[in-house]
Amino acid sequence: MAGQMTFAETMGLSRRHKETKRERFLREMDQVVPWQPLIECIAPYYPKAGPRGGRKPMPIEQMLRIHFLQQWYAYSDPGMEEALYEIPLLRAFAGIDLGRDLIPDESTILRFRRLLEQHGLAQQIFAQVQELLEASHLILQEGKMVDATLIHAPSSTKNRDRKRDPEMHQTKKGNQWYFGMKAHVATDTQGLVQAVEFTAAHVPDHRVLEELLTGDEKTVLADRGYDYPQVHEFLHKQGIQDAVARRRFPGQKTGLQALQRFNRRVASIRARGEHAFRVLKCQFGYRKTRYRGLAKNGAQLTTLFALVNLYLVRKELCWLRA
Repeated sequence: MAGQMTFAETMGLSRRHKETKRERFLREMDQVVPWQPLIECIAPYYPKAGPRGGRKPMPIEQMLRIHFLQQWYAYSDPGMEEALYEIPLLRAFAGIDLGRDLIPDESTILRFRRLLEQHGLAQQIFAQVQELLEASHLILQEGKMVDATLIHAPSSTKNRDRKRDPEMHQTKKGNQWYFGMKAHVATDTQGLVQAVEFTAAHVPDHRVLEELLTGDEKTVLADRGYDYPQVHEFLHKQGIQDAVARRRFPGQKTGLQALQRFNRRVASIRARGEHAFRVLKCQFGYRKTRYRGLAKNGAQLTTLFALVNLYLVRKELCWLRA
């Protein structure tokens, strides 16, 4: 941040000899996040100090850093405020000096998140990360892999309306019922997310396929959830190589070995597309929706997938910037 030591310089003042996992993670992410382009996206919509003076708004970069800390560590707004008071490492990453700076309260953190939602800035954050990856030649263009993951939503009715979220829905997977939403993604063949769409949980995966593709793909890989005649017809019309895994039909006795070999080849490549979901749910701890409605949760997930991409290529980006 302008006029202040960087996060790496701040942590370098410590006399410790062991770098913790959290410190290493934040140091790497501080290096790879394109802070200045993101600040320029937010600046036109960010409140300015009035002509009569008054309290100045918090610096954009500081609020953006706090917003990203929320995503990485699954903090609520009150939890984020308390963490900034309690954990010096998080304050250092946000560029906050307790002796000089104010820590934004939970209402300020909430207003910044709503600002991003209202102006569609999560999509711009995702787009800026895509530009960085393309400029760094880290995206593979051979084909796309499409997949979807279920995101649980609270099913409790202990709220003001005494109802579940009306935009969420339940669906059955195997013998288990789930209530929530789906995140549909298209990734390149190494697992970097290129497009994101969101629906209620009961929407079949294949219905969102066209929204995830640009039409310039050479090959599309997908699991058996996309094995529908309309999907194969669409890919054929677009001149895209069809690498959708096939189902075994009831009573089918011929061609089973060829079918299994084809599905195994598809699965061996498509497995890389699961890496983004692993980072989302295991590294970032996002397993359940925090807000009501698809729009708010979709904005959060869009930001999360942008950060997932940076996490997956952080080593390469750090090496390129060294």
